[in-house]
Amino acid sequence: MPPALDVRDVVKRYGDVTVLAGVSLTVEDGEFVSLIGPSGSGKSTLFRVIGGLEPAERGDLFIGGRRTNGQRGLIAYMPQQASLLPWRTVAGNIELALGIAGVPRGEARTLTREWLGRVGLAEYADAWPHMLSGGMQQRVSFIRALLSPQKLMCLDEPFGALDALTRQHMQEWLLSIWEANRRAVLLVTHSIEEALLLSDRVVVLSARPATVLREFKVPFGRPRGAKLWKTPEFAELRDAVYDLLKPAAAVGPYGE
Repeated sequence: MPPALDVRDVVKRYGDVTVLAGVSLTVEDGEFVSLIGPSGSGKSTLFRVIGGLEPAERGDLFIGGRRTNGQRGLIAYMPQQASLLPWRTVAGNIELALGIAGVPRGEARTLTREWLGRVGLAEYADAWPHMLSGGMQQRVSFIRALLSPQKLMCLDEPFGALDALTRQHMQEWLLSIWEANRRAVLLVTHSIEEALLLSDRVVVLSARPATVLREFKVPFGRPRGAKLWKTPEFAELRDAVYDLLKPAAAVGPYGE
């Protein structure tokens, strides 16, 4: 079976500035991979290239074995902000996304209500997005992405705007939902702990122009929980990633 995502030697420039300098990585079917790097290293730019929102100067992208350079609508995308439509109810936001994906109206309604019940939000189906907390809005956004027909989910710092306690709860919630479904996921995060808690592999990018410095295979079994953070093995792996990132972060995105 081909990888869910195969990025081969992708180069991206903005004028004279090279942001991605030959980035290659893969995400296997059912695998959770995190992408981590210094601020400004090009992580979100790579997401835009994968999603077809930005053209690459060089390189190839394959999703499910199909070359997809520049094609849109082939990934399920979850941004840092929930981006729910304020004029549609919670259920309406999910049903709209399913309808755009071609799911019949009755089936979309049934799936939406079923999943809102699974994640403890059934009573908010007819609520407006502003009535939900940040964590609850992110749950709705994740369900919307999870129910899309695309096999690859790209999550761009989905918990970055949440407070520390809510973020930890959302990490544990995401783990439980993902482990029950095992979609292919590529996550961008600035948190080493988050990457190690959630992922099968962690891909570390250099400062801009970005290249892949190293991939870490995460050896911990599943299911996982927050207690993993307290183990010596977790601390050792966290420090190894940090030691690799520290010199890259010190250089800065502009090479100072």
